[in-house]
Amino acid sequence: MAGSAIPSPGASIHSIDHFTLNVPSLAEAERFFTAFGLDVARAGAHANELELRAADGWRWARILPASSKSLTYLSFNCFDDDLVAIRAQVRSAGATFVAGHLVGDDAGVWFHDPDGNLIQVKAGAKTSPSSKTSHPVEGTAANTRGNCMRSEVKQVRPRRLSHVLLFSPDVLRAIDFYGKALGLRLSDKSLDIIAFTHAPHGSDHHLVAFAKSSARGWHHAAWDVDDVNRVGEGAAQMAAAGYAKGWGTGRHVLGSNYFHYVEDPWGSFSEYSADIDFVSAGYRWPAGDFAPEDSLYLWGPPVPDNFVHNTEA
Repeated sequence: MAGSAIPSPGASIHSIDHFTLNVPSLAEAERFFTAFGLDVARAGAHANELELRAADGWRWARILPASSKSLTYLSFNCFDDDLVAIRAQVRSAGATFVAGHLVGDDAGVWFHDPDGNLIQVKAGAKTSPSSKTSHPVEGTAANTRGNCMRSEVKQVRPRRLSHVLLFSPDVLRAIDFYGKALGLRLSDKSLDIIAFTHAPHGSDHHLVAFAKSSARGWHHAAWDVDDVNRVGEGAAQMAAAGYAKGWGTGRHVLGSNYFHYVEDPWGSFSEYSADIDFVSAGYRWPAGDFAPEDSLYLWGPPVPDNFVHNTEA
């Protein structure tokens, strides 16, 4: 069923700069994210945090010690010329500004979204792709061996962060706020259960997504890999490391990406993702509102019961 995209204001963020998570154990986090294929390094004055980098070298995440898992803050980048306008949009949207964050920095603007998530917007590099990333899967010619031996498989290493998904007690309010304040546009949604938004400067089908829950929470970060084979190899890689729980391998309907979600030690997920739909700069994606039973996945195993369980609620 056809829907209408959120009207974009005059300014918009263009990328996620990084996310920061609180977790109960840095040692567990180091083991999990290293097995996932990310570069994990100790950081901070007392080596009391982790930094996560993908194959592109960008610092996509900070992991901090805490009593329980939660999103510390989410940092976005915009173009220099848009920051003043975004500040005004955030104010007009009714957000509560804060002076900064104890474990963040003073760049740009800091505020709480309607769910209470701490958000930073600052001028910075465009980390999201500006064109569709190639994900070729080529067949093998006759008389040629199509695969290597299992012992020769190289570690799957994500290329970059693709998107994040947050739990929200009010999905429609969230997409309204992020549209008005940050210029994100609706890609697709399913009733008030889940919604996907993209940036208008060239973006994957979803940069930030929201799923309904009784409270805010962190659901997953998705990491782009070369193709569907790397998605499957990533699943095997994590199972061999002791992380067999999750969902996949399969293919989504909204976004169209191949996926495999791996459950982390705190009940949220990290996703291997390949070949997600792409929205070019300035293109008006035909946002739709689709029935839940017709829009989650095209093929794959049944959805596990805990996939939509918010451990922070």
